[in-house]
Amino acid sequence: MGLLETLRNTVRFVQKKGIKHLVVFMFSTENWNRESAEVAYLMDLFRESMQKEMKELGKENVRIRFAGQRERFSEDLQQLMHEAEEETERNTGITLWSCLSYGGRAEIVAAARAAIASGEDLSEESLNRHLWTSSMPDPDIVIRTSGEMRLSGFLTWQSVYSELFFTDTKWPDFSEAEFDSILAEYAARERRHGK
Repeated sequence: MGLLETLRNTVRFVQKKGIKHLVVFMFSTENWNRESAEVAYLMDLFRESMQKEMKELGKENVRIRFAGQRERFSEDLQQLMHEAEEETERNTGITLWSCLSYGGRAEIVAAARAAIASGEDLSEESLNRHLWTSSMPDPDIVIRTSGEMRLSGFLTWQSVYSELFFTDTKWPDFSEAEFDSILAEYAARERRHGK
């Protein structure tokens, strides 16, 4: 199965379970350092995703949001992001958060700069208000595919009390059955939030 097909299927089976938010780490701030041909390929993939997959998901009551350094993308990609968010703004099903040119540290630095620029005192609350993901609830579960045992800067601020799951499965092969087994394990865990 391809990357975009996996994304579309995952959004559908997660929404079917009544989950209201899904966050997908699509491209990190560090990914800009890859070979220029690979970056160009990924930009074309994002363009295709926004022109086809995101529009299709929008018709299925999915709200689309983007988090990250939008200014680093070409004008046409920025416009496609804006249009996808605007066209799906009133959708009430699941919200798909696509993290593009995203890094947890970069998000925190940007939030701190924005809070200071607005004249606010620096606090957890003011930082949280200025995050790229400020309207996203903190995730209950973070799943890392591909056998990596690290979060690689994904949701650094938001995941402090998330339950972490690591799987050897590569993203294109991630399935509803595997997600169901993760949900079953999650249900058996005791969540104390530091208490």
